[in-house]
Amino acid sequence: MVSGEGVFWLSHEPTLGYAVLDGLREGVRLAGAVEPAAIRSRVNGYGGGALCAGASGLFAVSETQQILRVMPDGSDVTELTREGSGHFGGLVTDDTRSRVLAVREYEGAQSLVAIDDTGQIRTLHLGNDFYSAPAVSADGQRLAWVSWQLPDMPWVESVLWTADVTPDGELANPRCWPSPTQGCIQQPVFEGDQLWVLSDHDGWWQPYRFSERLGQGLWHKDTTVELDHGNAPWQLGERHHCLFAQDGWARVRYHRGVGELWLNHSELLAPVRVAEDWTDFRALRYCEGHLYCIARSATVMDAVLRIDPLTGHIEVLAGGDAPWDDVAPVLPEWFQLPGGDEAVQGFLYTPRDDEEQSWPLILIAHGGPTSAVYPVLNPQIQFWCQRGFAVAEVNYRGSTGAGRVFRMALKGQWGVADVEDMERAADYLAAYGNIDGRRIFIQGRSSGGYTALMALVRSDRFAGGASLYGVSDPMRLRSVTHRFESGYLDWLLGAPGSTGQHWDERTPRYRAANISAPCIFFQGGQDRVVVPEQTRAMVAAIREAGGSPELFWFEDEGHGFRRQENQAAMLEWLHSFYRKHIRKPNEPTENLS
Repeated sequence: MVSGEGVFWLSHEPTLGYAVLDGLREGVRLAGAVEPAAIRSRVNGYGGGALCAGASGLFAVSETQQILRVMPDGSDVTELTREGSGHFGGLVTDDTRSRVLAVREYEGAQSLVAIDDTGQIRTLHLGNDFYSAPAVSADGQRLAWVSWQLPDMPWVESVLWTADVTPDGELANPRCWPSPTQGCIQQPVFEGDQLWVLSDHDGWWQPYRFSERLGQGLWHKDTTVELDHGNAPWQLGERHHCLFAQDGWARVRYHRGVGELWLNHSELLAPVRVAEDWTDFRALRYCEGHLYCIARSATVMDAVLRIDPLTGHIEVLAGGDAPWDDVAPVLPEWFQLPGGDEAVQGFLYTPRDDEEQSWPLILIAHGGPTSAVYPVLNPQIQFWCQRGFAVAEVNYRGSTGAGRVFRMALKGQWGVADVEDMERAADYLAAYGNIDGRRIFIQGRSSGGYTALMALVRSDRFAGGASLYGVSDPMRLRSVTHRFESGYLDWLLGAPGSTGQHWDERTPRYRAANISAPCIFFQGGQDRVVVPEQTRAMVAAIREAGGSPELFWFEDEGHGFRRQENQAAMLEWLHSFYRKHIRKPNEPTENLS
């Protein structure tokens, strides 16, 4: 977040297990100036937009879901809201009125609200199931936002809203603007009197200039580049594009899984790519002649960058450190499976200077499942490569970054299309160089754990599998999942119908007898998404079928392990599991430890 007061961001503290406020003001680092406090939004379960900065101040959402007002120098922190006020996210400042706007989740519903400097909460708009991405014009006279209705997810169908803002801060003449054809809108931003959004109604998330004429919405696409300029909005507050004065812009384009940063200074000039050493970009902001963003790379840790749009000069404000002093990270190799318009692609990491002539492979199914993998530094992947394993991350059908058709291909096909693509990837990579096709393992987190388990159910292609807090009983998950995803499983699997038979066929727990490969499970005792009982039931079902699954329990973790010591323990146990079940050519399993 950027304002005239400085540059601010959230830094994850692995020793604490949460994100804290950090920043740079007048050349002085803010880190340590504010008492460490967890900053996190819980709206929709995934949060986002927990920090904003503007002329009216610096605001953040605490772990207890209170909105905090923080002095830019860290000298004072004030709770604006009271406990029990709900969950807040998607924060933006309304500098005209010295207030902060937010999405509020309260008593099973959402609304757009404004919070003034006394903590008074004013409801601006309600009546839609979900809200995201409020954006206010610089003069404070217009507001734009995105909403969607159940059972949709925001990457299936959503709509743009605009409204006028009265002098006393109320909304007038709110108007809904569906896209010309079915699509998803995200990330509205104002530049002067112009409103820009990303929409995929023409097949890709591309930038559109939106305007109104005689009561009709006009959508002007600003590029013919058929690439996604954003990814699935799981969280509030994402920003993959921003505007400069005089028609200039900065945008992220996803090409072959890589996030590319492109700049353009005016309509008369051709766009140029900058920061080519970095492979993904988030939180783009422009302030006082400079572009700011969070950037990721395959070789260094995440960084906060300041870029001069005129020269392309990059200054690393924070982060960007080499992960190790004496070991260079293994770099990813892009691969694509044959398949025409539905070609699956991913990234392969191979061991360096390994004595083995053939490598075991860990095939990773990403979570979401409407998400993607990018070629960015992942210390856990480096852990495996340093121990003689190759690793491949796969963007199967349903992943983002390859257009709407590819993303929507998972509708009704979860547990089928994704599994087929993982199996195809295993076969394709088995023919690659030194990878041993007889020693391929599959693993995944959350929904990726479901894909891994269904792959073990469907075939004996894999030497073993790992489920990291993975889904094993979709029907059980459907009955307890939170409101945000309450229609998601029906979209992924198809409505259960009167018998739910096809759900049973795609439920790993009910097909545990088909799993012959060894498997290992990791589960958090505080997980509210994949509840602990689900993993216990899956492990019990495999044991009843004669298998010997391993289960490791972390009572203090939720959905996703945050504590550094728990992450390290999980890796060590996974390593022991994989080593135990590697069978080298002509070598009996019992000789391995």
